[in-house]
Amino acid sequence: MNFDLSPEQIELKSLTAKAAQQILAPIVEDDEKEGRFRTEIIEELGKLGLTGIPTPSEYGGVGLGYLEYAIAIEEIAAISPAYAVSIAVSGLPQIILNKFGSEEQKKKYIPPLAQGKHIGSFCLTESQSGSDAAALKTTATLQPERKQDVGATQYNDHYIINGTKLFITQANLASTLIVFARTAGGISALLVEKATPGLSIGKIEHKMGINISPTCEVVFENVKIPKSNLIGKEGDGFKIAMSALDSGRITIGATAVGLSRAAFEYSLNYAKNRKQFNKPILDFQAIQFMLADMYTLLESSRLLVHKAAFMKDQDKPFTQEASIAKLFSTDAAMKITTDAVQILGGYGYMKDYPVERYFREAKVLQIVEGTNQIQRMVIGRSFEKNDDSPWL
Repeated sequence: MNFDLSPEQIELKSLTAKAAQQILAPIVEDDEKEGRFRTEIIEELGKLGLTGIPTPSEYGGVGLGYLEYAIAIEEIAAISPAYAVSIAVSGLPQIILNKFGSEEQKKKYIPPLAQGKHIGSFCLTESQSGSDAAALKTTATLQPERKQDVGATQYNDHYIINGTKLFITQANLASTLIVFARTAGGISALLVEKATPGLSIGKIEHKMGINISPTCEVVFENVKIPKSNLIGKEGDGFKIAMSALDSGRITIGATAVGLSRAAFEYSLNYAKNRKQFNKPILDFQAIQFMLADMYTLLESSRLLVHKAAFMKDQDKPFTQEASIAKLFSTDAAMKITTDAVQILGGYGYMKDYPVERYFREAKVLQIVEGTNQIQRMVIGRSFEKNDDSPWL
């Protein structure tokens, strides 16, 4: 339903849906099976402005709000959650740099990301620091520059990065990586370019779903970057990461809504056409009730995601709202896709039908951008700070 959207938002929704249908629908099933990511897809979507929706126009973006971003992400995810996740992850460096970066960093790194010419990556997780992100062990040591021969690259001071990151989305494709590492001043955020010597891609994971989008191990061995690649100040990294994750939870919520919608619509159409006992199975109350619950979860999820996006656009605190939206919408996606498989029965379990893929894709959304157990912790802790809430 579009009762809450402006004419401009409805136009964006329509444009994105058309683009997703034309660009993604013909290739998504085969590419999911093969684990094939097409960088040209991001370029095509970038030409339509879909890779930089909330980024200011002065840095190559469209300059719209996060609500518009959520609307577009839902439409892309209804065809391919993998490409929706890719756009959302490339959006994180844009969000971080726009809020915390220097003017020089913004001008250099944001425009190619916003225009889909480059892909971005967010390097936080490590083998022993997943939910406990503050326990990361990757180091960035500040060192003075030694004298070099004339003509060699010159830095005043530089960082040397050592460590390994795990489960990093599209790091093997990214031109711009934001890396979180431990410095003398605490956890810090640093810009690392793909071609920097010492940066290498380790294992590319074999996953349950969203196989178009690669998930990688990233290894840093004496990676040397200029001090000017520090984002903000030393010790700002944890604050930067948590701020980015708040925003990322909205886009993951929007991805869950798009996936849920695809599963619901396919199930509803199947129930209208599949006949048992000489009538469509939609006529049976058991199926009607399942679809009613699925639709209720879907509509509720979208409203929660839109509320969180609206709060962000109004420059109001939105941490709690983002966690609620992410928690509810991704749990709902798991329930909706499970029921979609059930409604299709034996067909639902077969790879010839898309609900089997939807089911596998839904699971990871409960894990990324903070597990749903972490979301419950965030929501619970917010009660201690929210004494003036009109709802408590």
